[in-house]
Amino acid sequence: MVSVWEFLRGDRTTFDTGGGQYKVTLTKSQPQHAITGPAATTGYLYVNLHWTARTASRAAARSALRRLFDPRILRPMEPASYQSEQVNVDLDLACMYELADGTRGVVQPLGKYFGDLQRPPYIKLSGDDVYGAPSGETMYINLEKKDQFRRLLIFVYIYDDTPAFDSTHATLTIVPQSGPRIEISLDERAPQARSCAVVLIENDGDNQLTIRREVRYVHGFQSDLDRLYGFGMQWQRGYKTPAAGSE
Repeated sequence: MVSVWEFLRGDRTTFDTGGGQYKVTLTKSQPQHAITGPAATTGYLYVNLHWTARTASRAAARSALRRLFDPRILRPMEPASYQSEQVNVDLDLACMYELADGTRGVVQPLGKYFGDLQRPPYIKLSGDDVYGAPSGETMYINLEKKDQFRRLLIFVYIYDDTPAFDSTHATLTIVPQSGPRIEISLDERAPQARSCAVVLIENDGDNQLTIRREVRYVHGFQSDLDRLYGFGMQWQRGYKTPAAGSE
């Protein structure tokens, strides 16, 4: 088992299925993986979002290409140093939850809803990373309380006044106590999207959690994802300040 500390340091060695730890990548053709047995009810489930910012070179190249074939505009191309300028992106990791008793809510940086591991919702966000630090953002899910969960929607959103998902290389990694870690790449380009539902985790009973790849982009924010998945919560505009609201 690769410890969470080894994982956060960047030790991402992949083993084959013949021995111990290995990696499962969820894709469109293989979108689902089940965590079963003791792994589904023991310790914490680690959910890590890591991303790096793309450079502005591709966007500048596309813009230059459009100008090249636009007879109405004749202007020189920007210097190469400008085209390779890095674009900062602030991604936030979050989770909408529905508990077995019908309680619904969200764990997210906006509004400082960082959650709690020992009390409902038994989910804890480690903090708010900005611009892709090496460790990214990590969420912990207390699997000792698995029976309290009905469904968890892990999603990512881009904070205001920052570029969209096509400016990042982002990966969500889920690490159970035993068995393979699960990776989902946010590799579909959605230039206008501000939010992405990445995975849906459902409690199937009998010591099993089903993790299903979603990777569904929306142009809006949490309220739009809520409508898409039917959580039925009330939302208001929020900001990254001590007085922030719930979106």
